[in-house]
Amino acid sequence: MQTANNAATAANETKLFTPVQLGPYKLSHRVVMAPLTRMRTSDDRFIPNDLMVEYYTQRATQGGYIVAEGTVISETGHGYYGAPGIYTDEQVEGWKKVTASVHAKGGIIFDQLFHVGRQSHKSLQPGNADPIGASAVKVEDFVYTPTGWLPADIAREMTTDEVKARVEEYRQAAIRAKEAGFDGVELHGANGYLVDQFLQDGSNKRTDIYGGSIQNRVRFMLEVVEALASVWGADRVGVRVGPSGTFASMHDSDPIALFSYAAEQLNKFGLAYLHIIEPRIKGAVEVEEGLDPVAAQHLRKIFKGTIIAAGGFDFEKGNSIIEKGTADLVAYGRHFIANPDLVYRFQNSLELNAYDRDTFYGGDARGYNDYPVYQEMLSA
Repeated sequence: MQTANNAATAANETKLFTPVQLGPYKLSHRVVMAPLTRMRTSDDRFIPNDLMVEYYTQRATQGGYIVAEGTVISETGHGYYGAPGIYTDEQVEGWKKVTASVHAKGGIIFDQLFHVGRQSHKSLQPGNADPIGASAVKVEDFVYTPTGWLPADIAREMTTDEVKARVEEYRQAAIRAKEAGFDGVELHGANGYLVDQFLQDGSNKRTDIYGGSIQNRVRFMLEVVEALASVWGADRVGVRVGPSGTFASMHDSDPIALFSYAAEQLNKFGLAYLHIIEPRIKGAVEVEEGLDPVAAQHLRKIFKGTIIAAGGFDFEKGNSIIEKGTADLVAYGRHFIANPDLVYRFQNSLELNAYDRDTFYGGDARGYNDYPVYQEMLSA
């Protein structure tokens, strides 16, 4: 018992368990619950339900930070059937139950706003229309439809006016997120979704003001950030990026120059944070083991604000990147899926539950909110 107590004391004295400022919020620790697409809404209204309330409640901690799963900003933004939206009053009411429950446990929660762009299928679009994207470039990936996983349909390139309309949709989503009781919003600018499609030249072949040069390709992201900040104030807005990410057929001819410029431009806002996915993530959940985190290390030299690092971290690696000063907080995904009490387990140097990949996407309570907390395992 003494050994266990000593291990718990040592864990609590690590950098992961020191206070940190996130925008206007004082957090008691630096273990972040990453945004996790789980597709557990009940029907085609995409409303957060009681199952989701329980899931987030289980993982909320006093002074802890949660980024809610990718939340669709408009009807054209769906690519994963069952993912929640925030463009109807019913969806807002559903989210209110989630945020109230997290707040009751003393937690802070931002909503991650996204539009999948080309990563979609006609069956997920209003009137079975073609998906819309930065350019009409096919994505070699599957999306989740009402009839299961299907190859993504080729998207139609949006007009310049349609791009402006998407910026307004993000702004409206930010307003609804505030109505839903969130503490701020995170812009999903990674994983090959719409913002990322504008950033990288492998998916952006436009010839208007949103295509061509790096400055033009970053323009859409900056306009969306400005729209979100106009609603929340920049210190309650975060941005997630995935430099050199290859998920969903993404690639760029000069990712270092692209993301360096993007980070430099984001400095102008005074954001709550920059959330960086390491390139060792080789898909939505696959991690290429043995690689060091390099994206946060590079962008730390450029971005002047708070940095959250994500992608393949365990307790030791998470603590190490904070000790080195490369990041300020660390986001955990797979481990939070399988361990609703992850913070407690880290604090007490306890063994983690194994995660079940087969239940990551869609389904019911199995593999969602039925993972045991450590105390339950002891009494079983």
